[in-house]
This record gives sequence, C-alpha cells and structure tokens, in this order.
Amino acid sequence: MATHEANKNQGVKMPKSTETGKMLQFVETDREMPLKRDSGARRDDFMEIYGDFIDAKAKEQASRCSQCGVPFCQNHCPLENNIPDWLKLTAEGRLEDAYRVSSATNNMPEICGRICPQDRLCEGSCVIEQSGHGTVTIGAVERFLTDNAWEEGWIEPIKPLRERTQSVGIIGAGPAGLAAAEALRCQGWQVTVYDRHDRAGGLLIYGIPNFKLEKEIVERRTKRLEDGGITFVMNTNIGTDISFEKLREKHQALLIATGVYKARDLECPGSGAEGVTPALPFLIESNKRGLGDTVNGETAEGKNVVVIGGGDTAMDCVRTAVRQGAKSVTCLYRRDHANMPGSRRETANAQEEGVTFEWLAAPKSIHDISGRASSVRADRMRLGKKEASGRQSVSPIDGGEFDVKADLVIKALGFLPENMKDLSNDLTTTRWGTVKVNPITFETNLEGVYAAGDIARGASLVVWAIREGRDAAEHMHGYLRAIEKSEQKVAAE
Repeated sequence: MATHEANKNQGVKMPKSTETGKMLQFVETDREMPLKRDSGARRDDFMEIYGDFIDAKAKEQASRCSQCGVPFCQNHCPLENNIPDWLKLTAEGRLEDAYRVSSATNNMPEICGRICPQDRLCEGSCVIEQSGHGTVTIGAVERFLTDNAWEEGWIEPIKPLRERTQSVGIIGAGPAGLAAAEALRCQGWQVTVYDRHDRAGGLLIYGIPNFKLEKEIVERRTKRLEDGGITFVMNTNIGTDISFEKLREKHQALLIATGVYKARDLECPGSGAEGVTPALPFLIESNKRGLGDTVNGETAEGKNVVVIGGGDTAMDCVRTAVRQGAKSVTCLYRRDHANMPGSRRETANAQEEGVTFEWLAAPKSIHDISGRASSVRADRMRLGKKEASGRQSVSPIDGGEFDVKADLVIKALGFLPENMKDLSNDLTTTRWGTVKVNPITFETNLEGVYAAGDIARGASLVVWAIREGRDAAEHMHGYLRAIEKSEQKVAAE
C-alpha cells in the first residue's frame, strides 16, 4: 500500500511497559489509529485510506487494553472473538500466538479488521472508551496480526486430517458461503461452491470498494480455499444453469448462502427516469473496472450525484462517486446524523472527502429533462417519537421543499431477498422473503438443506454472515457424520 512505507518511517519507539507486556496502559498511552491518507490525495484513487500498524505501534496500542473481567468487546462481537487474549499476546510480542487466537474464531480477521463497523461493535463497547480514555484500536490490531501472518508465512493451505467421501454443495461464494466451505473442508468433506459471478467473494469482491478493502486481500483468501481442495464453479446460476433438484442429487448436503441483492425501490414520481440507478450495479461496475474488466455502464464523472440512503452502502456510493470525478456529491437521509445506521467513521471519511450531507431530507420527486434526471425535490423532515427499531419516526415539514441538482441518482435504501421460489418451489420462506431456517441448526424445511447469512437473516453485516456460515457448517458436519456412520454400518454388515 502507498502508506505502508510512510508508516514504517514513523519512528515509533516502544514504551518500556510494552516491552514487558504490561497492560492497562490506557492512562499513559493515548489512542492512536494507523496513519490516514490526506483526503485531497485519496479522492483521486481507490487505494485503501488507512495505513498499516508497524510491529511496535501494534504492541503499544494493544497494551492499552484493560483486560476486563467481563470483556464487553468480546460480548459485542458477533463472532465472540477472544479480543482481550490476542491483545495481550500482541502486547507481549507473541504475534504468531496472537494471530492463531484471532483466527480460531474468525475465517477472515484481516477483512473484518478493515470493514467491520467497530465503532458500533467491539470498540463501541470498550470499557476504556466508556471511561473517556478512547477505545483500544481493536480493528487495526486485528488487521495487522493477519496481514503480518501472511507476510511471515504462518497461513497455510487447508490440510484435512482425513478425506471423507460425502460432498457438500454451497450456493453463493460470499462471506457466509466461504466461511462454511472452509469449516467443512477442514473436516475433510468434499466441498463445491457455486456462484453466479465470475469471481468468488460475493460483496467482498464486487460490493465493497477498494478504498475499504483491496481485492487482493479477498483473492488470496479464496486462493487459499482453492489450494485446500475446495472446488469453485463460477458463472453458474442455480435454478437456471443447474436445477436445485440436480444439486440435491449430486451432494449429500446443501447450504444456501446467496445473500440478498434485490434493491429496495424508491417510491416517488420520476423514479423511473434515466440516470436513476440502484446502488449495487453502480458499485459492481466500479469494482469490475478496478479489477481490469471492460464495463460499458456510466460513471459519476462530471455529474451532479445524489445518493439516497444512510447506511454503509450509501457511504460506499458517495465515496466511489467522489473518486470517479463527480462534479458534486450529495447524500440525502431522512433522519438526523444520530439516527443514521451507517458507520460514524465512514460518514466522517465521506465528509472529509467533500460529500455534502442533507440530514432530515427525504426525496419527494425526481425531475427530468427529456427523460434524464435533472434534480431531486426533497422534503425537510422533523423527528417524532421512537419507533420499534429504536430510531425516531419522521414526518415532512410543510413548506420545507428544496431541490438538489442531480444527473445521477443512486438508490441506497437497502436490500431484499430475491424470489427463492426461482430456486425451489419446495423451500419455505418467511413473510420477508428470506429462507426460513431452524434458528439453532440453520436447517430449512428440506432435509439436508441449510441456509445462512443474509438470505436467512436479512441484510446485515459481513461479520454476521461469517458467524452464521461457521455455525451452519458445524451442524452440517453433524448431519454428514450421521450419513457416514450409517454407510459404514451398512458396509460392515
């Protein structure tokens, strides 16, 4: 990375307390993040904006951990990562041990270290953050440990202790599918992953921009799985290219991990005008360009861009538009900053890069010239009572209309499941369209068929997809073991 050498030259001197592995240094040592590239420079490229911790700085920052009796950081991590343990090992300089503890509960620590909203999860729950001393930089240390492990050669291909004959089919090569594939392959099962795209990774490869997650980070993960004996079948739509029933005949167990890709629509006059597009195609096309593919879709270059929404996908869109050379970028969100679902860190990064935020603003209509979007008319909103979600309700203010120039309008309103009946008419779904599963085992109404990640949970975080992929794999392993024992018993007779 461009900032790596700069960080190496920070001239950090290890505090004596850290050299001995002493913890609770949050009073003496201030919180410090890795260097962040200047906002003016990072507007011109898609490189990651944060640099890497060097060895000494990672140890120093890890030593700030208070080693709580009740580790709230761990409790608020969906993967229940043993955060205090690997922070202590890092402070002691036992980096390989720290990496092994980190990776014991997480298939992709360096990815979570980059894209998890730590400010809402582990770091937001840190005890010293609550005491006013500034949270431990958990995500940055997590990222450092695994990046360092790759450099040191501590990460090896999967080597099962024994090969088993039963096979597993996984539909979807996103984080849930990849996490499950790794867990099942480690047990020796024969694993095949199917995906509609030409590259594995799901949203990790095509949905999340490079400035948050460089694609070589994802590609080395999937290569490790391939080197470990997992088969990837790409450019394949299950239900079209291969029927779901054929897949059930071929494999002893199946996992549905397709994610949710259907965009929530914008319900206002003019939403069908040219230049109004869902977020995901915009991000996929941008990532494909970064990977060297030829893409014919339009970019934000020279355009007035309006992004509607307040989640992490909206932040990805506004920051991508900036890098594509947009004339202006405005984010419309119907609530205020405090009620915004997206990461505070990502919102701050967007503001630094020149994005204008119109809080308490909801689209009322989209105006066009000759069928092409030209502006968004928005209502000013007021906050009301709290809803069941915990956020305040909103209502328009009379006479509060205003217009924002818009040549390109991007809808980042969230995602819904695609029609699962296109996959199989026999699958039971919920009223939200997600696949209905046993909440403990992740098994669907079809024997031997499981579902995990967003297609079962609804649109959520990558870290939750990894957790559910791991949990589903554990129960699939038990199911396959029962089949294996049954076959061994028949053979013995």
